[in-house]
Amino acid sequence: MQKTSPGWLIATGGFLAAVSAILTWRFYGSMSTIPLTVSITFWLLAVVCGVAGVKIQGRVDEGLIGQDKTQMNPMTIAFLAMLGRACAWGGAIFGGIYIGISSFVIPRAGELSAASADLPGVIACALGGIALSAAGVYLEKSCEAPPPQSGETIS
Repeated sequence: MQKTSPGWLIATGGFLAAVSAILTWRFYGSMSTIPLTVSITFWLLAVVCGVAGVKIQGRVDEGLIGQDKTQMNPMTIAFLAMLGRACAWGGAIFGGIYIGISSFVIPRAGELSAASADLPGVIACALGGIALSAAGVYLEKSCEAPPPQSGETIS
């Protein structure tokens, strides 16, 4: 499995921001409101990824990865690496979408009551998507196996 490229995450988020900006500028009157509670999932997943990344990094630094009951199972780390990758991409996708929506909502928050009602939810979702993507990348990096010591062979 290759590492997730931050460049591709940024490019994907930027592309989806442009697409959602175009669609929002055209169809904002037909869209439903965006409540603040939508962002809760992004923020919770970002916290889970961040905490898991810190825990795994501590276990790797202490050499507590292995098959013993006191050690963390390598399969668990592999599953968490996949979770990190999924969260990185999900955060980039949804962060980009909400950044595109914010390009319409933020300038019009003072003149449209619907835009001012959507403003907290849009900002929280955009920031939550960015935080989720960053936490996913951190979790994936934390799950990398350290290189073998010099003179040590991989078996």
